[in-house]
Amino acid sequence: MSELYAVRRARLRDRCAAVGSAAALVSRPANIRYLTGCAPAGAALLVHEGDDTLLCPSPPTGEPSEGRPAEDLRVSVLPSAPGGDPVVAAAEYAARAGADSVAVEEHHLTVARHRTISLVVPRLRLDDLGCAVETQRLVKDEDEIACLRIAAEIADQALGELLESILVGRTERHLALELERRLVDHGADGPAFPTSVGTGPHSGRPGHVPTDRRVEEGDFLSVNVGANYRGYRCEIGRTFVIGSTPADWQIELYDVVFAAQRAGRQALVPGVECREVDHAARTVLEGAGYGAGLGPRTGHGVGLEIDEDPQLSPAAMGKLDACVPVTVAPGVHLPGRGGVRIDDTLVVRPETDGGPELLTITTKELLAL
Repeated sequence: MSELYAVRRARLRDRCAAVGSAAALVSRPANIRYLTGCAPAGAALLVHEGDDTLLCPSPPTGEPSEGRPAEDLRVSVLPSAPGGDPVVAAAEYAARAGADSVAVEEHHLTVARHRTISLVVPRLRLDDLGCAVETQRLVKDEDEIACLRIAAEIADQALGELLESILVGRTERHLALELERRLVDHGADGPAFPTSVGTGPHSGRPGHVPTDRRVEEGDFLSVNVGANYRGYRCEIGRTFVIGSTPADWQIELYDVVFAAQRAGRQALVPGVECREVDHAARTVLEGAGYGAGLGPRTGHGVGLEIDEDPQLSPAAMGKLDACVPVTVAPGVHLPGRGGVRIDDTLVVRPETDGGPELLTITTKELLAL
């Protein structure tokens, strides 16, 4: 694995050299983990010719949620002086090593840190690294996809077990906490994001924060949950009916969202415009009269963060490549009544490899629980 991280840093080093920067200073935690195998709290990474250094406010713990640093990486623990900042220390280190410029992640670096670096090492030119690391992260290798596959299996297990338990009378908050506990029980480092459970009029609402509302007979129950495994995050969303035969309006709404989600999944082919995936799903909902209930996008990329590029939205630019994991998650929420959300994590694959690989496999049948 150390060789893999070294190759990733070498690609970044080459990019910096091509634009005239002597070094790269990486501060965004997900980018640090991608390049080193770990992301200790508050760390900064200096990628410099022949001497890549991870600067940390305290020694890396090696905990699964943090990861372990690559063996070939130099790790420098800063003295415990008040106000010590690994980002500023990395800039000082670059200057002492003879660098006249360093590329920083301006989209992540605060104004205060930028100002401090300019004051401490005024002769060091600060260039913008932009989203160079995020661009490298878009296409996943098979080791990364294997981690996502395991995260999806864990989420499927946790959700499947919850559905076998008694649900009527339990609160949204209680169900969300139980799901997160089950994720950890099955080997996750933790949830990939705050678990969402919505019942009755709350169902189908994107990003719903669970409340003390109790599950009732005849409710729609929508669940959005994901696992974090070795830093890689996936998500799954399903909607069910509680305790009785679904009402006609529930069946109609579910069938439309299911058809939209299927259209989005089928559109996932290498080379397709990102906005075309959104269009495929959105067209189904609009044709059924539910276009106004769909959110601003159909899905997004996943990986070391739960919400990465590419974005699957009407205004999205760019095309999908093979081995890019994304979610396809259309939904409709009817105020005062509830709604449906169906969410899968998939990996874009060419038709010769069987088409998009579905990672989250819990049934999408409308079950009455």
